[in-house]
Amino acid sequence: MKVSVAYIEEPPFYWTGSDNLATGADIELADVTLRAIGASDVEFVPTTFEELLVGVQEGRWDMTVPLFVSAERARSVAFSVPVWALGDGFVVRHGNPKALVRYESVATRSDVILGLVTGTVQRDTAMNAGVPDKRIVTFKRQSDAVAALVAGEIDAYAATALGNREIAAAHRELEAVAHEATANGSAPVGAFSFKRDNQTLLNAVNRQLRRYLGSADHRKRMAKHGITETEIDSVVERAAE
Repeated sequence: MKVSVAYIEEPPFYWTGSDNLATGADIELADVTLRAIGASDVEFVPTTFEELLVGVQEGRWDMTVPLFVSAERARSVAFSVPVWALGDGFVVRHGNPKALVRYESVATRSDVILGLVTGTVQRDTAMNAGVPDKRIVTFKRQSDAVAALVAGEIDAYAATALGNREIAAAHRELEAVAHEATANGSAPVGAFSFKRDNQTLLNAVNRQLRRYLGSADHRKRMAKHGITETEIDSVVERAAE
């Protein structure tokens, strides 16, 4: 059985390594899960964020790497059980000169421009917090947004706090700022996505994820990429439901 999996360039979750092979926490999770259900050939296909869900809907690939689950997205694709829960954060210039610690702090400063990758859930979160559309700039790729931040064209880039730490570690002039947890302490979850009529593959993946998530091997693999117990434990409980 051959299964194709689309991914984008967003360390530590998924990216193309120096050997031109896909690597990252979610790449490992996809590979170990698919091979456990009998896939002898797992093909990782690089694409852009805006093509991820379109491509799986059109059948250009069988599934995508995990991305945030939303009601809007769930109307067009089928999601697996959650595989991580991650809070948001900003990447800002070193020293955080405009004191940007949450979306609301962007909303209250008329001189702040926020950068996002096109199609990400952070846009809705920012606008719900009062950030006007005219002060949001979108980019096709994460690397484009980071370049704009380094050049001073935007004041902050919003993405997952975990991924932002990777960006800051690679750029001395930048730093990551994690947002405070929500009032109920929960964080948005991410899951693999599938074409809605591909129930056979979805069900097989879900069965294996329920066995594997939270195992010693799973935790060890995720820890290599900076994904902590906290970011795993809540979804282990959900997967078992």
